[in-house]
Amino acid sequence: MTVQPPTPFPLAARLADDVSFDRKELGTILSLYGQMVAAGEWRDYGISCLREVAVFSVFRRTAEYPLYRIEKRPRLRNRQGLYAVIGMDGQVLRRGHDLAQVLRVLERKLIRPID
Repeated sequence: MTVQPPTPFPLAARLADDVSFDRKELGTILSLYGQMVAAGEWRDYGISCLREVAVFSVFRRTAEYPLYRIEKRPRLRNRQGLYAVIGMDGQVLRRGHDLAQVLRVLERKLIRPID
């Protein structure tokens, strides 16, 4: 039985493999988030950076299931698209290669008739 020596930076090595949103992507997502908070639709968010997917979850209240999940999956880059918006019930609302185009499905929720 061979024992491998521990890596000098186990956390840093693990974080290097995790998928995450870059600064431009977060700017686009947080811009939409700010608009929805101002409209009173959303109140909280959470970010998860995992090995195969990065998830930006949006909540109406803090202690409930997310209303929407914005996911980034690099493995789907050449297939259906890198980004996806997933609803509360798990249904994929939109998928694509351009984050701004994918988020338009959520921007439509801001458009309301004026009484």
